[in-house]
Amino acid sequence: MNKKDIYEHLANIYLDASTKRKNKKAQKYPDIFQNLFFISTLIIFVLIILLFNVSHKSSLLFTSLNGKKLISSELAVVLQPNIVKINFNFDPAKEEVYYINLNELDLARFRVLRFLVRKANYEDNIILKLEFTNASKEKSEAYFYNIPSYKWQEYKINLSDFKDISDWSKMSSLAFIIEESNVNKKKGIVYLDNVRFLR
Repeated sequence: MNKKDIYEHLANIYLDASTKRKNKKAQKYPDIFQNLFFISTLIIFVLIILLFNVSHKSSLLFTSLNGKKLISSELAVVLQPNIVKINFNFDPAKEEVYYINLNELDLARFRVLRFLVRKANYEDNIILKLEFTNASKEKSEAYFYNIPSYKWQEYKINLSDFKDISDWSKMSSLAFIIEESNVNKKKGIVYLDNVRFLR
C-alpha cells in the first residue's frame, strides 16, 4: 500500500466519521425542536383554557345596578364597594340618610347583609339605623351600636331579623340613617364600606 492509498483510506474514514456525526446531530436536534414545539403548544393551550374560565367566571360575577358595575353572583351582591362618607350636621336637620336605590332587586335568595363601618371621632357616640323598604312600601329597621373610630368594624345581620318585610323579591331601598336623637354631638362623620348581601 503506497502513501497515496493510505491518504485516500484515511480521508474516506474521516469523511465517513464526519458524515455520521452530522447525521447524529441532525437526528438529535429535530427531536429537541419537536419537544419544544409540543411543550410550548401545550402551555399555550392550557393558558387559553385558564383565561377563558377566568373571563367566563368574571362575566358571571358582574352585573349592573343603576348603570354601575356591581359584583353579583349566586354568592354575593356588592352594593357599595367604595368607601362612603356620611357627614352629618344637625343644625337644623334632624337626620342624615345615605340611601341606596335597590331598583326592585330580588333578595329572596340571600340571607345576610354585611358591611364595614367606622366613625371619624373617638368621642362621638353614634347609633346607626339601617332601614329596608320593599316595593309594597313595607319598612323594617335595625340599630347598630358601639361603632369604633380607629378601625373598621364589620357588622352582619340576617335578613330574617327584619320581621316587617314579608316580600324580599322586589326591594326598593336600603338606607343608613343617623338621627339627632342617636348621637351625642351635632356634627360628625361615619364611613361605610363593602355593603353586600350574602347567601
